[in-house]
Amino acid sequence: MRERLRAAGLADIVEKVEARERLTFDDGVRLFETPEFLGVGWLANRERERRHGAKTYFNHNLRLEATNVCEASCLFCSFARLKEGMAGAHTASVEQILDRLRARAGEPLTEVHMVNGLHPELPFSYYLDLLRGLKGVRPGIHLKCFTAVEIAFFADHYGKTDRQVLEELRAAGLDSLPGGGAEIFAPRVRKKISYDKCDGDRYLSVHRTAHALGMRTNMTMLYGHIETLAERVDHILQVRAIQDETGGLQAFIPLAFHPDNNQMRKLPAPTATDTLRTHAVARLLLDNVDHIKAYWISTSVELAQTALWFGADDLDGTVQEETIYHMAGSTTPAALSTDQIERIIRDAGREPIERDTLYNVVRVPAA
Repeated sequence: MRERLRAAGLADIVEKVEARERLTFDDGVRLFETPEFLGVGWLANRERERRHGAKTYFNHNLRLEATNVCEASCLFCSFARLKEGMAGAHTASVEQILDRLRARAGEPLTEVHMVNGLHPELPFSYYLDLLRGLKGVRPGIHLKCFTAVEIAFFADHYGKTDRQVLEELRAAGLDSLPGGGAEIFAPRVRKKISYDKCDGDRYLSVHRTAHALGMRTNMTMLYGHIETLAERVDHILQVRAIQDETGGLQAFIPLAFHPDNNQMRKLPAPTATDTLRTHAVARLLLDNVDHIKAYWISTSVELAQTALWFGADDLDGTVQEETIYHMAGSTTPAALSTDQIERIIRDAGREPIERDTLYNVVRVPAA
């Protein structure tokens, strides 16, 4: 494979990776553009195995979406409804959300992952009550809730600073931030697909503030729509830059664009090779981020398994009750059990490791 990479004109990139020398923007573009797709995967897998060996992480988590009412009008979104009362709009009461956690009292969950629409009519106390209530139901649960876009919305809508919002949410029980809402940072793209929510600079600023408060976060990238390969590389390198600055990122998650039931339905979904290459290039460029997730809800289970040989070392978790991707046409299961995830990882030739949100090992499943 080394000779194939050399023949493809990528010998210098191989040498940089082996010397643990940082790759550049131009290197990233070349990795996306080269026809030597398998060679890029091979190189990313070597880096993945240098860091993690065969270990592949997952957690036992529950995905909750309290409301899909959202004042933003992102073209790629199949989840949101602009107003209460519209077909498909829903907003759960605090007790209804708490009941969904109570119903899983017998499960060894370690994380609740909650994201929502930008609801213009709910009071800020609703979100504080959600957090306090979830901690009340299960005090030890890790609450990974509210994207940076939601934090920015809360600040603007309720007349607070981003820091004030994070401090108040944290006091109510918030532990970390998920990575959603990043889309593509490039202003050209963001203006077209998500013009009426916070921009890339604000997204990064919210994460920077969260890190300054001692919180850990993830970051994402929505790929496979109207962005250029250069804009993907720029996005990944902005993630790398904030990690250089703060050290607060745990994982990077490439998210595949799904075209069904939204305003970008005429575009094709990204191909399998594009998905695998994107995970591989992310692994190679993000030399300071420990984990690359293959989010099986987004990619499909089978492709997520393959991504474990293209740089990814994490499958996310059991998820359960996810609706955002399924409303956009995802045909993946609504949930996986820990036994199913373990089998999926082993069938891919990897070693399953159950973690908590902060990547502490919870359990090493018996073979």
